[in-house]
Amino acid sequence: MASPTTTTATAEPGGFSDLHPDVIKSHILSRLDGPALGSSASCSPTLRRLSDDDSLWSNICESTWPSTSTSRLRHVISSFPGGGPRAFFSHAFPIASSGGNLARSQSAPPPELISAVDVHYKNDLIFTKIQETETESGWFRCSPFRVDLLEPKDVVPTAMKHPEGDEECKEMIENMNLSWILIDAAGRRAANLSSQRPVAVQRHWLTGEVQARYASILAVDGVRVQCAIVVTCGGAESGEMQVREVSLEMEDMDGTHLNGKDSLVFLQGGLEGRKGTGRNRVEEGQRRYAEFVEMTRERKERKQRTEGALDVFCVAFGVSIFVALCCFLFN
Repeated sequence: MASPTTTTATAEPGGFSDLHPDVIKSHILSRLDGPALGSSASCSPTLRRLSDDDSLWSNICESTWPSTSTSRLRHVISSFPGGGPRAFFSHAFPIASSGGNLARSQSAPPPELISAVDVHYKNDLIFTKIQETETESGWFRCSPFRVDLLEPKDVVPTAMKHPEGDEECKEMIENMNLSWILIDAAGRRAANLSSQRPVAVQRHWLTGEVQARYASILAVDGVRVQCAIVVTCGGAESGEMQVREVSLEMEDMDGTHLNGKDSLVFLQGGLEGRKGTGRNRVEEGQRRYAEFVEMTRERKERKQRTEGALDVFCVAFGVSIFVALCCFLFN
């Protein structure tokens, strides 16, 4: 019986390996998004070398997040350790870690935080802005933490139609994406604080304003807080929506807003925490928020039961004192 033959794959003339590196880079790799470009590095040594090119990753960062195209952020991103723009993408693409095993950071908090924010609707950019926030003043540390990207009278016109019912609000959830990248320029770290898509959309019954809420859950020493991002849109006379508010706040499980000092503890945890791959990040963000809401509801119910039991005890104690006093007076 003939023995089985072993065949060895060899590169054929005219195959992929015969392409000039410039052709591969300009006509193939430049058309990939970040996750696909990162995956291509594992296909061959040639692709690994070509996919590490800083210009490819710079273009991907700026096309994914137009806010990063400013000269200052380009300089900051280029100096990220471990690959410059490629390292920045690995920090900013996944949602921030919510692992409860993160310990309180022992390093000094960053003196400044940079927010790079982009809002897309049906893949069209409707809002982008860079906001710098200093963190060393007493006012910042003692005041409720809040970052506002628009002044009270500022509005940004959009092509979005005003939703009139639940179905249109649902469509808004599916098509409105927000990225809020928090950057520590001094420490060369970044984290995305947004759930990418809204976790809830509400329409005010009187004013008609639509409020889209995004969230990420951060945890340090087992304590969870919510990074609550709110985008408020109002209708214009043309029937199209105007962005009127884009803000970020930190809330604990009791709904209390954290001040700047306490917020820095959790933001540092998010910046220093382990980053994932970004796979299924929208679903992961929705799942984490749903878990947080459920934990908040259970916490509130336990608190109400405890307060109810304490009220019953106080009433019973007061009645017993009153009865004892009456017995003493009439005996």
